[in-house]
Amino acid sequence: MEHFTPLASTLGGLLIGLAAALLLLTNGRIAGVSGIAGGLLTESTTRERGWRAMFVAGLLIGGLVSGLVAPTSITAADASTATLIAAGLLVGLGTRLGSGCTSGHGVCG
Repeated sequence: MEHFTPLASTLGGLLIGLAAALLLLTNGRIAGVSGIAGGLLTESTTRERGWRAMFVAGLLIGGLVSGLVAPTSITAADASTATLIAAGLLVGLGTRLGSGCTSGHGVCG
């Protein structure tokens, strides 16, 4: 990462922590992305699916905004789009099968 700065990292960490705390306080849920995304397929109530859909949409929109605001800071991968999508799905499946979530453990312990 050529654009690393302690200030940007600290602010990013604070925002992630704030978002995780708000999710816990408002919904009583830990911020684990694979569990939240998986619930889109398994939850039966509209309320449960609604907040999960908004969370996932926020992740996608955040990535889009980041790419538009600072396009040169995004590192290109040496893999095809299909390979990257397959890898992401396999990581998500593996963490769910292992009753875990990489983001949930990283952010919330």
